[in-house]
Amino acid sequence: MAPAYVAVVGPGEPAAAELEHAEAIGRELARAGVVLVTGGLGGVMSAACRGAASAGGLTVGLLPGQDRKAANEWVTVALPTGLGELRNGLVVRAADAVIAVGGAYGTLSEIALALRTGVPVVGVRTWEIDGVEEVTSAERAVQRALELAVQRAS
Repeated sequence: MAPAYVAVVGPGEPAAAELEHAEAIGRELARAGVVLVTGGLGGVMSAACRGAASAGGLTVGLLPGQDRKAANEWVTVALPTGLGELRNGLVVRAADAVIAVGGAYGTLSEIALALRTGVPVVGVRTWEIDGVEEVTSAERAVQRALELAVQRAS
């Protein structure tokens, strides 16, 4: 069976607790054999990638610009899109489930795109929106995202 792809989305300038959650989520996703998809830059994206890399995971960064070198150092596969913030749609479409950590307006757009296209969203300290399943721990976020990804695939 092919691995699940889970996107971790969140602000580029998160609070310290959000960084801790994102790194733990990335680590748990890697331990579960999941491919981590992010926007490839800093903040929550780099924390999740750092966590996944620490556990030997595969990370994909869909970058807003055209420079592959703009990716954070923990991105395994850097894909420049040249689409700016429009790449948020690609991040969501590449995922079987989305975990939102914290939230700025870019995160809000990714949540909305995911919900609009039927991609399940699990949230940790993020926007309170119908359809987003809020959890309090990294372990539960990963567990629930994987459960929802399997349900969606069947």
